[in-house]
Amino acid sequence: MRTCEVFAARLDNEIVGTLRLTTKKPWAIDIDYFTPVRQPLYLLAMAITPARQRQGLGKRCLEEAARIARGWPADSLRLDAYEDKAGAGGFYARCGWTEVGRASYRGTRLIYYELLLESSKT
Repeated sequence: MRTCEVFAARLDNEIVGTLRLTTKKPWAIDIDYFTPVRQPLYLLAMAITPARQRQGLGKRCLEEAARIARGWPADSLRLDAYEDKAGAGGFYARCGWTEVGRASYRGTRLIYYELLLESSKT
């Protein structure tokens, strides 16, 4: 919690989603796969409560994360997703994130995604 900011998505008084943003690279991410930028921001632990999934809330959380990142300021958002049936890789791709690589960390298959922010698209 000392190296990140936690955000919650609410509908009325119900917390329906959460995510963390940090400048500190997570242990499972290999930066060699990503576009070099001055200030990346890492999106971690995004979750939407199961009863509220498939209603567009996850996409809205990603859009809000990008808005926050631009004001941080950051040049890109990066994340990893599990590469299996329960993973969210397809979701991130449908939301416009770019798959930049696949790797295995301690036996866990991962897909790396990034979203280059407008300031980095020169």
